[in-house]
Amino acid sequence: MTATGTLLLEDGSRFPGTWFGADVGVAGEVVFNTGMVGYPETLTDPSYTGQILVCTYPLIGNYGVPSVEWDADGLLRTFEATSIRIRGLVVATLAADTSHWSASQSLHEWMAASGIPGLAGIDTRALTKRLRERGVMLGKLVREEEDVPWHDPNLRNLVAEASPSTVTRHGRDGPRVILVDMGAKEGIARSLVAAGARVIRVPWDHDFFDEDFDGVCLSNGPGDPKMTERAVEHTRRALAEGIPMLGVCLGNQVMALAAGADTYKLKYGHRSQNQPCVEVGTHRCHITSQNHGYAVDATTLPPGWREWFRNANDGSNEGIRHESLPARAVQFHPEASPGPTDTASLFADFVRSLR
Repeated sequence: MTATGTLLLEDGSRFPGTWFGADVGVAGEVVFNTGMVGYPETLTDPSYTGQILVCTYPLIGNYGVPSVEWDADGLLRTFEATSIRIRGLVVATLAADTSHWSASQSLHEWMAASGIPGLAGIDTRALTKRLRERGVMLGKLVREEEDVPWHDPNLRNLVAEASPSTVTRHGRDGPRVILVDMGAKEGIARSLVAAGARVIRVPWDHDFFDEDFDGVCLSNGPGDPKMTERAVEHTRRALAEGIPMLGVCLGNQVMALAAGADTYKLKYGHRSQNQPCVEVGTHRCHITSQNHGYAVDATTLPPGWREWFRNANDGSNEGIRHESLPARAVQFHPEASPGPTDTASLFADFVRSLR
């Protein structure tokens, strides 16, 4: 790991550093995450599809990467997807040594084998300040004198890329829940099964009305929610039929669009494990795990809908619910993979409502 490289931003700024991971240049959207731990889960989160991730915590990789493990329901125990989903990684310091009982390889080895490049030795504080002040922007990781074309991943239907192409099933008993996988973290399926549901995991554009089910969970996923027209269409029909629904992250935005509300892109998004969310109408504040770049415009919610949660930092919407229909959604991640468990009960409450 002695080669050098540079992070180039579309505003012309340059951040030189030391190369690690795969020997390949990449381009994408540069975003930052303030989490202190959980990089194996973070790097495999499908919501990062097309993005170059900046870690603000100064030391990354010290506990290595665990081996792939599956549970009895065919779900991953140790990651949020079967492969790394970020385009590239930028860190201040890459740990020289790996020390953890569960580690099977180092972060560098994992990324190199996965074809994902990284850059270390970066002033991530200065880089993050730039992204906060100017907003997320396009960037590219290039080695020495090499170069790659600029590319805006938001022009693609990232959900179609992150979603599976086949239907899979998990769990053995309980209410049947359609999980509309728009790039779902494995933790959502694990949480539903742990709550006592049988999960029918379907592609983002699948007509789930062909299945036998009791409720629907709309998953997280990458990119602009307005590119998920088929998912919005199916959600609109489910609302009209009064089907119980729970949305998570992108699922919150899809449900809002189906209801007739609007969404917009945040300046630099919420990507962390410590986002405070207040339940509207109460003084109760939950600490949540989040990863999203778009949000629901709560002022456009139609009659019958109201805000459920609101971000305590910037006041943006963190959840919606209908006044009479069994439909509700949150912008944060109740499955907490990684992150706090303040809101894990939302899955149990949803599954319990289907019995």
